[in-house]
Amino acid sequence: MNERKLIDAINHLNIWKQGDQRAPHKPLLILYALAKLQNRDQQWLNYNVAGEDLRKLLIDFGPLRKSQYPEQPFVRLTSDHIWQLSIPSESIDRNNIKDKWLKNNQVAGGFSDEVYRLLKNDPNLIIKIAQMVLDTHFPESIHDEILDAVGLDLSYTYKKVKKRDPEFREKILIAYGYSCAVCGFNVRLGHKLIGIEAAHIKWHQAGGPDIETNGIALCAMHHKLFDLGAFTITGEHKLLTSQHAHGSHGLEEWLLRYDQNVIAKPREGIYLPQGQYLDWHVREVFKG
Repeated sequence: MNERKLIDAINHLNIWKQGDQRAPHKPLLILYALAKLQNRDQQWLNYNVAGEDLRKLLIDFGPLRKSQYPEQPFVRLTSDHIWQLSIPSESIDRNNIKDKWLKNNQVAGGFSDEVYRLLKNDPNLIIKIAQMVLDTHFPESIHDEILDAVGLDLSYTYKKVKKRDPEFREKILIAYGYSCAVCGFNVRLGHKLIGIEAAHIKWHQAGGPDIETNGIALCAMHHKLFDLGAFTITGEHKLLTSQHAHGSHGLEEWLLRYDQNVIAKPREGIYLPQGQYLDWHVREVFKG
Protein backbone atom coordinates (compact mmCIF):
# COMPACT_ATOMS: atom_id res chain seq x y z
CA MET A 1 0.00 0.00 0.00
CA ASN A 2 1.35 3.42 -0.96
CA GLU A 3 -0.12 6.91 -0.82
CA ARG A 4 -1.57 6.74 -4.32
CA LYS A 5 -3.35 3.44 -3.64
CA LEU A 6 -4.69 4.70 -0.31
CA ILE A 7 -6.08 7.87 -1.88
CA ASP A 8 -7.66 5.78 -4.63
CA ALA A 9 -9.29 3.52 -2.03
CA ILE A 10 -10.66 6.51 -0.12
CA ASN A 11 -12.01 8.01 -3.33
CA HIS A 12 -13.76 4.75 -4.25
CA LEU A 13 -15.25 3.62 -0.95
CA ASN A 14 -18.00 1.04 -1.27
CA ILE A 15 -20.82 3.25 0.01
CA TRP A 16 -24.29 1.78 0.43
CA LYS A 17 -26.67 3.38 -2.05
CA GLN A 18 -30.42 3.44 -2.38
CA GLY A 19 -31.67 6.29 -4.51
CA ASP A 20 -30.31 9.55 -3.14
CA GLN A 21 -30.30 8.53 0.52
CA ARG A 22 -27.24 9.51 2.54
CA ALA A 23 -24.94 6.88 4.05
CA PRO A 24 -22.17 8.70 5.96
CA HIS A 25 -21.28 5.66 8.10
CA LYS A 26 -17.90 4.78 6.58
CA PRO A 27 -16.75 8.41 6.14
CA LEU A 28 -17.51 9.17 9.80
CA LEU A 29 -15.75 6.01 10.98
CA ILE A 30 -12.66 6.92 8.93
CA LEU A 31 -12.58 10.44 10.38
CA TYR A 32 -13.03 9.02 13.89
CA ALA A 33 -10.18 6.53 13.37
CA LEU A 34 -7.91 9.23 11.90
CA ALA A 35 -8.49 11.34 15.02
CA LYS A 36 -7.53 8.46 17.31
CA LEU A 37 -4.38 7.89 15.29
CA GLN A 38 -3.49 11.59 15.25
CA ASN A 39 -4.09 12.16 18.96
CA ARG A 40 -3.09 8.86 20.57
CA ASP A 41 -1.18 6.93 17.91
CA GLN A 42 -4.01 4.43 18.33
CA GLN A 43 -4.55 1.80 15.64
CA TRP A 44 -7.06 -0.55 17.27
CA LEU A 45 -10.51 0.64 18.33
CA ASN A 46 -12.60 -1.52 20.64
CA TYR A 47 -16.14 -1.67 19.29
CA ASN A 48 -17.62 -1.31 22.79
CA VAL A 49 -16.37 2.28 22.84
CA ALA A 50 -16.05 3.12 19.17
CA GLY A 51 -19.51 1.77 18.35
CA GLU A 52 -21.22 4.11 20.79
CA ASP A 53 -19.11 7.07 19.69
CA LEU A 54 -19.96 6.35 16.05
CA ARG A 55 -23.65 6.03 16.92
CA LYS A 56 -23.57 9.56 18.36
CA LEU A 57 -21.80 10.86 15.24
CA LEU A 58 -24.45 9.28 13.03
CA ILE A 59 -27.21 10.89 15.09
CA ASP A 60 -25.56 14.31 14.85
CA PHE A 61 -24.32 14.26 11.26
CA GLY A 62 -26.31 11.56 9.54
CA PRO A 63 -29.91 11.55 8.32
CA LEU A 64 -32.65 11.10 10.89
CA ARG A 65 -33.39 7.40 11.24
CA LYS A 66 -35.36 5.33 13.76
CA SER A 67 -32.16 3.40 14.53
CA GLN A 68 -28.48 3.81 13.78
CA TYR A 69 -26.23 0.87 12.92
CA PRO A 70 -22.56 1.60 13.69
CA GLU A 71 -21.78 -2.13 13.49
CA GLN A 72 -22.28 -2.05 9.72
CA PRO A 73 -19.36 0.23 8.74
CA PHE A 74 -17.19 -1.25 11.50
CA VAL A 75 -17.33 -4.61 9.74
CA ARG A 76 -17.98 -3.66 6.12
CA LEU A 77 -15.07 -1.21 5.84
CA THR A 78 -12.86 -4.31 5.60
CA SER A 79 -14.16 -4.74 2.03
CA ASP A 80 -12.35 -1.52 1.06
CA HIS A 81 -8.99 -3.12 1.94
CA ILE A 82 -7.95 -0.37 4.35
CA TRP A 83 -9.51 -1.78 7.55
CA GLN A 84 -9.04 -4.92 9.60
CA LEU A 85 -10.73 -6.67 12.52
CA SER A 86 -9.21 -8.43 15.51
CA ILE A 87 -10.99 -11.65 14.51
CA PRO A 88 -11.08 -13.41 11.13
CA SER A 89 -13.62 -11.62 8.98
CA GLU A 90 -15.05 -14.93 7.82
CA SER A 91 -16.17 -15.64 11.40
CA ILE A 92 -18.79 -12.87 11.05
CA ASP A 93 -22.04 -13.45 9.23
CA ARG A 94 -22.10 -10.39 6.95
CA ASN A 95 -25.77 -10.96 6.24
CA ASN A 96 -26.56 -10.70 9.95
CA ILE A 97 -24.07 -8.32 11.58
CA LYS A 98 -25.07 -7.79 15.22
CA ASP A 99 -24.07 -4.91 17.49
CA LYS A 100 -24.43 -7.10 20.60
CA TRP A 101 -22.27 -9.88 19.13
CA LEU A 102 -19.42 -7.47 18.40
CA LYS A 103 -19.61 -6.13 21.95
CA ASN A 104 -19.83 -9.53 23.65
CA ASN A 105 -16.83 -10.78 21.68
CA GLN A 106 -14.74 -7.66 22.38
CA VAL A 107 -14.14 -7.16 18.66
CA ALA A 108 -11.71 -4.39 17.75
CA GLY A 109 -11.05 -2.79 14.39
CA GLY A 110 -8.60 -0.39 12.86
CA PHE A 111 -6.65 0.62 9.81
CA SER A 112 -4.76 -2.25 8.22
CA ASP A 113 -1.11 -2.54 9.24
CA GLU A 114 0.06 -1.11 5.90
CA VAL A 115 -2.31 1.87 6.09
CA TYR A 116 -1.47 2.47 9.76
CA ARG A 117 2.28 2.61 9.05
CA LEU A 118 1.72 4.86 6.06
CA LEU A 119 -0.36 7.33 8.07
CA LYS A 120 1.83 7.17 11.17
CA ASN A 121 4.93 8.03 9.16
CA ASP A 122 3.26 10.95 7.37
CA PRO A 123 1.07 13.15 9.61
CA ASN A 124 0.27 15.37 6.63
CA LEU A 125 -1.31 12.38 4.91
CA ILE A 126 -3.75 12.06 7.82
CA ILE A 127 -4.78 15.65 7.19
CA LYS A 128 -5.00 15.15 3.43
CA ILE A 129 -7.20 12.04 3.74
CA ALA A 130 -9.44 13.72 6.33
CA GLN A 131 -9.99 16.73 4.10
CA MET A 132 -10.77 14.49 1.14
CA VAL A 133 -13.41 12.64 3.16
CA LEU A 134 -14.96 15.89 4.37
CA ASP A 135 -15.03 17.46 0.90
CA THR A 136 -16.53 14.37 -0.69
CA HIS A 137 -19.28 13.62 1.83
CA PHE A 138 -20.19 16.77 3.78
CA PRO A 139 -20.84 20.45 3.01
CA GLU A 140 -18.14 22.87 4.08
CA SER A 141 -20.50 24.68 6.46
CA ILE A 142 -20.40 21.77 8.94
CA HIS A 143 -16.77 20.65 8.56
CA ASP A 144 -15.69 22.40 11.76
CA GLU A 145 -18.49 20.77 13.77
CA ILE A 146 -17.50 17.32 12.51
CA LEU A 147 -13.81 17.92 13.21
CA ASP A 148 -14.59 19.08 16.74
CA ALA A 149 -16.83 16.06 17.34
CA VAL A 150 -14.19 13.50 16.29
CA GLY A 151 -11.22 15.49 17.64
CA LEU A 152 -9.24 16.08 14.45
CA ASP A 153 -6.90 19.02 13.92
CA LEU A 154 -6.44 20.14 10.32
CA SER A 155 -3.95 22.97 10.86
CA TYR A 156 -2.11 22.66 7.57
CA THR A 157 -1.50 24.08 4.11
CA TYR A 158 -3.11 21.37 1.94
CA LYS A 159 -5.38 23.03 -0.59
CA LYS A 160 -8.81 21.63 -1.34
CA VAL A 161 -9.94 21.17 -4.91
CA LYS A 162 -13.62 21.91 -5.51
CA LYS A 163 -15.33 20.72 -8.64
CA ARG A 164 -18.36 22.94 -8.80
CA ASP A 165 -19.68 25.84 -10.80
CA PRO A 166 -17.69 28.91 -9.70
CA GLU A 167 -20.64 31.11 -10.72
CA PHE A 168 -23.15 29.31 -8.48
CA ARG A 169 -22.65 31.67 -5.53
CA GLU A 170 -23.12 34.84 -7.55
CA LYS A 171 -26.20 33.46 -9.30
CA ILE A 172 -27.87 32.65 -5.97
CA LEU A 173 -26.96 35.97 -4.36
CA ILE A 174 -28.35 37.87 -7.34
CA ALA A 175 -31.55 35.80 -7.27
CA TYR A 176 -32.13 36.68 -3.60
CA GLY A 177 -31.03 40.31 -3.74
CA TYR A 178 -27.84 39.65 -1.74
CA SER A 179 -29.91 39.03 1.41
CA CYS A 180 -30.55 36.06 3.68
CA ALA A 181 -33.86 34.45 2.66
CA VAL A 182 -34.69 33.79 6.33
CA CYS A 183 -33.70 36.88 8.30
CA GLY A 184 -32.91 39.44 5.59
CA PHE A 185 -29.34 40.03 6.81
CA ASN A 186 -27.37 41.94 4.13
CA VAL A 187 -24.64 43.93 5.91
CA ARG A 188 -21.79 45.37 3.88
CA LEU A 189 -18.46 46.75 4.98
CA GLY A 190 -17.70 49.35 2.38
CA HIS A 191 -18.43 47.49 -0.84
CA LYS A 192 -17.85 44.03 0.62
CA LEU A 193 -20.85 41.84 1.43
CA ILE A 194 -20.37 40.08 4.77
CA GLY A 195 -21.64 36.68 5.83
CA ILE A 196 -24.10 35.93 3.00
CA GLU A 197 -23.59 32.52 1.42
CA ALA A 198 -25.09 30.40 -1.34
CA ALA A 199 -26.43 27.24 0.27
CA HIS A 200 -27.17 24.07 -1.65
CA ILE A 201 -30.53 22.59 -0.63
CA LYS A 202 -29.54 19.13 -1.84
CA TRP A 203 -25.86 18.96 -0.97
CA HIS A 204 -23.27 19.13 -3.72
CA GLN A 205 -21.71 16.05 -2.06
CA ALA A 206 -24.99 14.15 -2.57
CA GLY A 207 -25.24 15.01 -6.24
CA GLY A 208 -27.15 18.28 -5.87
CA PRO A 209 -26.68 20.41 -8.99
CA ASP A 210 -25.23 23.94 -9.07
CA ILE A 211 -28.45 25.54 -10.29
CA GLU A 212 -30.63 28.31 -8.92
CA THR A 213 -33.55 26.00 -8.06
CA ASN A 214 -31.24 24.00 -5.77
CA GLY A 215 -29.86 27.06 -4.02
CA ILE A 216 -30.86 29.63 -1.46
CA ALA A 217 -29.09 32.68 -0.06
CA LEU A 218 -28.53 32.39 3.69
CA CYS A 219 -26.47 34.24 6.26
CA ALA A 220 -23.60 32.22 7.71
CA MET A 221 -25.59 31.30 10.84
CA HIS A 222 -28.71 30.15 9.03
CA HIS A 223 -26.57 28.29 6.49
CA LYS A 224 -24.93 26.29 9.27
CA LEU A 225 -28.27 25.64 11.01
CA PHE A 226 -29.78 24.54 7.69
CA ASP A 227 -26.95 22.10 6.86
CA LEU A 228 -27.05 20.65 10.38
CA GLY A 229 -30.80 20.05 10.11
CA ALA A 230 -31.96 22.51 12.77
CA PHE A 231 -34.57 23.73 10.30
CA THR A 232 -35.84 22.89 6.86
CA ILE A 233 -38.00 24.52 4.20
CA THR A 234 -41.35 22.97 3.35
CA GLY A 235 -42.93 22.62 -0.06
CA GLU A 236 -44.91 25.78 0.78
CA HIS A 237 -41.55 27.57 1.31
CA LYS A 238 -42.15 27.89 5.05
CA LEU A 239 -39.39 27.52 7.62
CA LEU A 240 -39.91 24.53 9.92
CA THR A 241 -37.82 24.24 13.09
CA SER A 242 -36.68 20.84 14.38
CA GLN A 243 -38.27 19.80 17.64
CA HIS A 244 -34.78 18.68 18.71
CA ALA A 245 -33.44 22.26 18.62
CA HIS A 246 -33.21 23.77 22.10
CA GLY A 247 -31.26 26.33 24.10
CA SER A 248 -31.59 29.37 26.32
CA HIS A 249 -29.86 31.91 24.06
CA GLY A 250 -30.26 32.21 20.31
CA LEU A 251 -33.06 29.70 19.79
CA GLU A 252 -35.76 32.35 19.72
CA GLU A 253 -33.69 34.86 17.75
CA TRP A 254 -32.41 32.51 15.05
CA LEU A 255 -35.14 29.87 14.76
CA LEU A 256 -38.41 30.15 16.64
CA ARG A 257 -39.17 33.72 15.56
CA TYR A 258 -39.12 32.54 11.93
CA ASP A 259 -40.88 29.21 12.49
CA GLN A 260 -43.74 28.72 10.01
CA ASN A 261 -42.82 31.98 8.24
CA VAL A 262 -42.63 31.97 4.46
CA ILE A 263 -39.02 32.62 3.49
CA ALA A 264 -38.11 35.33 1.00
CA LYS A 265 -38.59 34.27 -2.58
CA PRO A 266 -36.12 34.88 -5.41
CA ARG A 267 -36.79 37.84 -7.66
CA GLU A 268 -37.58 35.53 -10.56
CA GLY A 269 -40.23 32.88 -9.97
CA ILE A 270 -38.41 30.37 -12.15
CA TYR A 271 -35.68 30.22 -9.48
CA LEU A 272 -37.98 29.04 -6.67
CA PRO A 273 -36.51 26.00 -4.85
CA GLN A 274 -37.70 22.81 -6.51
CA GLY A 275 -39.72 20.32 -4.53
CA GLN A 276 -37.39 17.40 -5.25
CA TYR A 277 -34.49 19.20 -3.54
CA LEU A 278 -36.62 20.38 -0.61
CA ASP A 279 -37.93 16.83 -0.15
CA TRP A 280 -34.36 15.51 -0.09
CA HIS A 281 -33.39 17.96 2.64
CA VAL A 282 -36.39 16.93 4.73
CA ARG A 283 -35.53 13.23 4.38
CA GLU A 284 -31.76 13.30 4.59
CA VAL A 285 -30.77 16.35 6.69
CA PHE A 286 -33.66 17.74 8.77
CA LYS A 287 -33.75 16.52 12.37
CA GLY A 288 -37.52 16.60 12.38
